[in-house]
Amino acid sequence: MNNSLAQQAIQKALSGNWDEALELNKEILDSDPNNTDALNRTARAYAELGKIELAKKTAKKVLVIDPFNTIALKAFDKWKSMKNGEAYKSEPVKPQLFLEEPGKTKVVGLINLGDKGLIAKLDAGDDVKLNAHGHKISICTKDSKYLGRLPDDISARMKTLISRGYEYGVWVKSVDKAEVKVFIRELKRSSSSSDVPSFSTEKIDYISFTPPELVHKKESESDGEGVSDEDSNPSEE
Repeated sequence: MNNSLAQQAIQKALSGNWDEALELNKEILDSDPNNTDALNRTARAYAELGKIELAKKTAKKVLVIDPFNTIALKAFDKWKSMKNGEAYKSEPVKPQLFLEEPGKTKVVGLINLGDKGLIAKLDAGDDVKLNAHGHKISICTKDSKYLGRLPDDISARMKTLISRGYEYGVWVKSVDKAEVKVFIRELKRSSSSSDVPSFSTEKIDYISFTPPELVHKKESESDGEGVSDEDSNPSEE
């Protein structure tokens, strides 16, 4: 019975129906008050409904049952700087949002992060925007509140491409107290530069950087595997 209710609660949460998700999770807790999964979902529903104190109280209950519960630890850390009634609304994340396309998408960690309280309200899937100024590109909320900025090499490349007519969408990929990663997707490519990818797809062979005496050892250990796309430097294309 509880498995069926749990699936219903999860579906309601995924569709952003937090009132019904809350009631379904409460129903589970009526028969199983120490169900940490249901408690975590209940805490999240409270937070989405602006009931931050109840969210924190519920997360604390999880930590009494399971002191190392990573979901509750992360949630409580996110909510501790927030006050009751403070908005914590997140849009349902579409599964296809973070599909990667070589040359068109990239996950980037922000630097020089902004206000911790503001970052605590972020969630995966949040739509954010680029703000180009000088030689830098900042990432801001939709109402232009600063979150952090892109590393200089990424900024330099993207500013050049934006000046040529490229357009991008940006979404929050992941958040914790010390790191924010964003997912950048190319939305439009300039007709005059249609053969220029937004992000590097080149793989660099380890052998190019390996002394001759270690080549055979490196080949046997890595089976010829190269450096991943994520580690390639797009500014060096």
